[in-house]
Amino acid sequence: MWFFSRKGPSGFSSSSTAEQVTQGIDGSGLTAIVTGASSGIGQETTRVLALRGVHVIMAVRNVAAGKNVKETIVKEIPSAKVDAMELDLSSMASVKKFASDFKSSSLPLNILINNAGVMATPFMLSKDNIELQFATNHIGHFLLTSLLLDTMKKTSRASNKEGRIVNVSSEAHRYPYEEGIRFDKINDQTGYGSYRAYGQSKLANVLHANELARQLKQEDGVNITANSLHPGVISTNLFRHMGVVNGIVDKIGGLVLKNVQQGAATTCYLALNPQVKGISGEYFSDSNVAKASNHGLNVELGKKLWDFTKKLVS
Repeated sequence: MWFFSRKGPSGFSSSSTAEQVTQGIDGSGLTAIVTGASSGIGQETTRVLALRGVHVIMAVRNVAAGKNVKETIVKEIPSAKVDAMELDLSSMASVKKFASDFKSSSLPLNILINNAGVMATPFMLSKDNIELQFATNHIGHFLLTSLLLDTMKKTSRASNKEGRIVNVSSEAHRYPYEEGIRFDKINDQTGYGSYRAYGQSKLANVLHANELARQLKQEDGVNITANSLHPGVISTNLFRHMGVVNGIVDKIGGLVLKNVQQGAATTCYLALNPQVKGISGEYFSDSNVAKASNHGLNVELGKKLWDFTKKLVS
């Protein structure tokens, strides 16, 4: 539990906050996209990046909620550069429209934070007829990253600054331990387990970052890193579909779980901290390098997932 935390090699621990891991860092001139930025750790990530001078584009499903968050941040930080754009990650059409609109704005893109997610939902299919958690947590982010990668490459070359892609995963990526991701079972409602399906989508986040990092390292002149992370167990609305668990979280969450400021720390650390310059294809927890599951480190599974996803999105 976070209150028994010890500092790791980075000098930070599970009790470190997003402000602490970015203290003294000037993000002026950088542009970031944060998905799921209208609540929870996405909102706190947006606030802290804006506090450090980053121009943040909030990619949100509910634009009205996004604008409310923007107003709150600007009220606290008058110099903040924050904008909200509509993005529904469960819809490929919405992802394509968002990417097109962003590219039309001619804005640079230094940092892409794939943060949004749904957790342990009842079995549902997305607008593209893909199991909702896999569609939202993995497919949407894979497509978004693919569509914006050229913009990130151009920005990195023009600015001579490292681009960073950050996938927010979870320790739940360890739970589909038997066979990793069963590509033939993604939409199978028979024996569907909501938390197992969530674990598969979070494993996909780790594999996506690792395979992307591997491919980027093979390209000459590309200065972009890709990493994944576990934010910690945080009392957020992610638990809303989990019945009894949600009730327990409401009652004792503040005593044993991370707060939102601590939960956003590792994301902000990977987005801005110079300690991680040049580090790519790693899994982080509590603002320190950690070890992903064996499936998360499986290069062949990563390649297989990449090919499978590429066919789905095309």
